[in-house]
Amino acid sequence: MSALQPFIDWYLAQIESGGYWLVALLMAMESSIIPLPSEVVIPPAAHIAHTTGKMSLAGVVAAGTLGSWLGATLMYWVARAVGRPLLLRYGSYVLITPAKIERAQRWADHYGEVGIFISRLLPVVRHLIGIPAGVVRMNFLYYSTFTVIGSAIWCSVLAWLGVTAGQDQALLDGDLHRITLWAGGVLLALGAIYYLFVHRQMRRG
Repeated sequence: MSALQPFIDWYLAQIESGGYWLVALLMAMESSIIPLPSEVVIPPAAHIAHTTGKMSLAGVVAAGTLGSWLGATLMYWVARAVGRPLLLRYGSYVLITPAKIERAQRWADHYGEVGIFISRLLPVVRHLIGIPAGVVRMNFLYYSTFTVIGSAIWCSVLAWLGVTAGQDQALLDGDLHRITLWAGGVLLALGAIYYLFVHRQMRRG
């Protein structure tokens, strides 16, 4: 048994106990300033839904989408209320550094309004896009619509991943080799997406 197995069992038990509300809460955190990857929220919840029937896959996707919208909405209204100057001056106290703000602005300038939809499918920029959207006072209905659509697609992809990974018995048994293969594959895919669609645009002056 892997040394990680006790933690994995504990975490799955918390997700199963907390149900949709915990999924929504964790995804709200993920879409705000807290660096909690959605990849460790939706797949385990989808696995539980698929194997125990205590949640449904559609419910997990809906809860994840709702949580993503709540977190993204919080970021939007905070940025809209305090404005760019105050965020640049005080944002670092709540993990919103000037560098992050500048990179998010470059992303938004490059992709425009359609970037709201794209950002929900990408790592890192996902929780930052609400800053420039709020600062420029983007239409909230438009912002919400594309946030919900993009989040629903992303949560669906992660739910599929959770069900697929849950059918790998060696992975479920805590085999370190299988864990490494799955984690490496996911990180490689996310890294490629990040580099192609985020890193190059955020770093451009």
